[in-house]
Amino acid sequence: MLTILQIVLLIIDILWFIVLAHVIMSWLINFQILNLRQPLVQQIWYGLERLLEPVYRRIRSVLPQMGGLDLAPLVFLLILFAIEIAIRNNAPAFL
Repeated sequence: MLTILQIVLLIIDILWFIVLAHVIMSWLINFQILNLRQPLVQQIWYGLERLLEPVYRRIRSVLPQMGGLDLAPLVFLLILFAIEIAIRNNAPAFL
C-alpha cells in the first residue's frame, strides 16, 4: 500500500510541475520572450494546453469572471496541494 501512496504523490508532484511550466510559459509568451511561431515552443505549448485545458475549463465554470485574470491554475495548484496534505496526513491509516 505504501508503494501506491508514493506513486499517487509522485503523480501529484508531476502535475504540480506541469502546471507551473504552463504558467511560466504563458507569461513568457505574453511578454513576447517566447514566440509561438517557433516549432518547439508551439509543440510544447499546445501539448500543455491539451493536457490542462479540460481541468481549467471545469474550474473556470465555477469561478466568477475576473476580467483578464485567470485564477484556474492557482485553484488547481491549491486543490493538488490539499490532496497531497490529505494523503500525507492519512497515510498511517492505509499502512
